[in-house]
Amino acid sequence: MSEDRPLFILAGNGPYENRGCEAIVRGTVKILREYFHDPRFVCLSHFQSEEQFREQCIKESDRAIVHLASHRINKKNIIHTAWKPKTWRAVYRYFFKRDAYYAGVYRDMLPYLNSACAVLSVGGDNYSIDYGMPTLFTALDDLVLSHGKPIILWGVSVGPFSAKPDYERYMSDHLQEVTGIFARESATIDYLKGIGVTENVYSVADPAFIMDSIKPKKEVSIEDGAIGINLSPLLARYVTGGDVELWRVMAAAIIKKVAKRIEKPIYLIPHVTTPTSNDYEFMQRALSLIKGQNDNITLIPPIYNAAETKWIISRMTLFAGARTHSTIAALSSGVPTLSFAYSIKAQGINRDIFGHMGYYIKPTSLNAEAVSGKIVSMLNEAPMIRSDLAARIPAVQRAALNAGMRLKHPIGEN
Repeated sequence: MSEDRPLFILAGNGPYENRGCEAIVRGTVKILREYFHDPRFVCLSHFQSEEQFREQCIKESDRAIVHLASHRINKKNIIHTAWKPKTWRAVYRYFFKRDAYYAGVYRDMLPYLNSACAVLSVGGDNYSIDYGMPTLFTALDDLVLSHGKPIILWGVSVGPFSAKPDYERYMSDHLQEVTGIFARESATIDYLKGIGVTENVYSVADPAFIMDSIKPKKEVSIEDGAIGINLSPLLARYVTGGDVELWRVMAAAIIKKVAKRIEKPIYLIPHVTTPTSNDYEFMQRALSLIKGQNDNITLIPPIYNAAETKWIISRMTLFAGARTHSTIAALSSGVPTLSFAYSIKAQGINRDIFGHMGYYIKPTSLNAEAVSGKIVSMLNEAPMIRSDLAARIPAVQRAALNAGMRLKHPIGEN
C-alpha cells in the first residue's frame, strides 16, 4: 500500500462476532473515505482467541483494512500458554510494571503509529464502568499521546463514573488530555460538561447509523408484518442481578407473551455471538422453554454479518432490542424500535432521536406484560413513528458523516 495514502488506526474494538463492533468499523470506514483520499486502515482489536482473530482476517471483505490482535492476558490464555516465558513476563508486568504491560498489549500497533494520521479509539461504550474499569482504554490513550499522536475517542458514550468519585475525578483529568471526544449522544455531552470536560468535545452520531445494509448471500425468508426481537444474556446483570437462568425464564415468558398478544410472525435476531456473550445460544435456550407454543417464532441463525443482519432487521414491522447496535440498525432503517435500555448510550440515543423516552423500557420494568403492552401500543402508532423516523434519521446520519469533516480540526488537517 502506498505510504501517501492517509492511515488511520482503529483501536480498542471487539471482534466482528459482535455485529455492533463490525458496524462501527464499516460506518467509520465509510465516513473517512468521504473526507480523506483513499485512506487505509489498521484495526487493532481485542480478540478472545487466535482462532477468532484468524477467522476475522480471512473473512474481511475490505482490502483497505489490516487486522491486528492485542496481547492481553487472561486466565484462559495463561493456562494454555503457561509453558511460554513471555506469558510470565506479561504476568509480571501486569502486576508490577503496568506501563510496560500495556505497551505490550498494543505492541503490534506501534510500527504503524508514526505514519498514522490519528488513532481512533472505537468500540462505543468502552469508557464506562458497565464492563469493569476502562484501564485498558485509558492506557491506550496515554500510549498514543506519549508518541505525540492524536487520540480520538470516536463515536463514544462516556460514563457515568459517579459511583466511584475518586475515579471520576481521575477520568475528568484524563478526558481533558485526549485530543478529541466525538460523543454520539447528548447524555454523554451533558455528563462530560458536568465533570468539567468541554473544550475537546464534539457532537456527532454513532458511525453505525450510516452502515449500508446488504441482502444476505444465504437467502433468508421474512414474512410480512414480522416483529423482530433481540434479547441478550448481558441483560441478566441489570434485570436479575446476574442470574442468567432466571433471566432466561423471564425472556421465554416475554417471547411467549408477545407471540400470543401480537399474532404476527416473530423473528429472534442475535446481534452478538461471541463465546462469552452469545445472543443466539441464549434465545435458543429461552425458546426451548416454550416448545409447542412457538410455531410462529423463528430464530435467525448466527451466520450473517453486520450489514446482512441490518438488512434482516430492516424488514421488520417493529423491532425490540437489547443490544444498542441492533436498535441502531433498526432506527437507521426507519423501523419503529423499542429499546431495552440499561446504560447512558441507549437513553441518550432515544432522547436525541425522539425527544422523549417513550420507546424504551428500563431493566427494572422489563417483564412480559410491559414488553408486550408496549409493542401493542407502538404497533398502533407505527405509521406515525415511521414518519417521525423518516424526518429525523437523515439529520442523525448527517451528524455521523460530518464527523469525518470535524475530525480534520483536532488532527491538524486542512
